[in-house]
Amino acid sequence: MTLPNDARRRTDVTIATAHPSHASAAGNPALTSALAIAVIAAATLAGAWFFQLVLEIMPCPLCLEQRYAYYLAVPLGAVVALAAARGAPRPVLLAGLVILGLAAFANAGLGTYHAGVEWGFWPGPTDCTGPMVDFGKAGSLLDQLDKVKVVRCDEVQWRFLGISLAGYNVLISLVMAAIAGWGVMKAVRA
Repeated sequence: MTLPNDARRRTDVTIATAHPSHASAAGNPALTSALAIAVIAAATLAGAWFFQLVLEIMPCPLCLEQRYAYYLAVPLGAVVALAAARGAPRPVLLAGLVILGLAAFANAGLGTYHAGVEWGFWPGPTDCTGPMVDFGKAGSLLDQLDKVKVVRCDEVQWRFLGISLAGYNVLISLVMAAIAGWGVMKAVRA
C-alpha cells in the first residue's frame, strides 16, 4: 500500500518528531561521518589487538606505526561526533573531519609503503629488528639471543584472499578517508 505524498510527509514528520535522534543523525553528516570513523577505527584496533594477543601474531615496527592514526581517530572522531550532536560551529566540525581524513589518507600511504616492502617492491626500514637485550650477562647471551623473536617488516605473517594486514590497513584507511571526505562535502553544502 502506498501513501499519498501528503500522508507520507506527515508520517516522516511524525517519525522525526517521535525519534529526534534518528532525525538529527540523518540530517547531520558531520555526526554520521565522525561517528562512523570512530567506530571503524575502534573495530580495527580491536582486530589488531586480537591478532596480537589472541592469535600471537606480533606486529612489526611499521605495523605499530600504522596504529597511530587509529589511536587518533577514535577519540577525535568521538569528540567531533559529540560536537556535531551539540551543534558546534561548522568550521570546527569541518576542521575535525579534515584532520580525520588527512590522518586516514596518510595512514593509507604508510600501509601502501609497508605492503610494498612485503612484496619486495622497495627496501624496508632498518629498524625492523628484534628488541634490545641486556648484554651485561655474557654467560646467558646465547640463551637471550635464542629467546629474541625478530618481527620483520618484509615478511608477511598472515594473509587472507592474498592481502596482508598492511593491505587491509590501506583499504580501511581509504574507506575512513572517503567517509571523512563525504562528511566534509555534505557539511559544506548543508
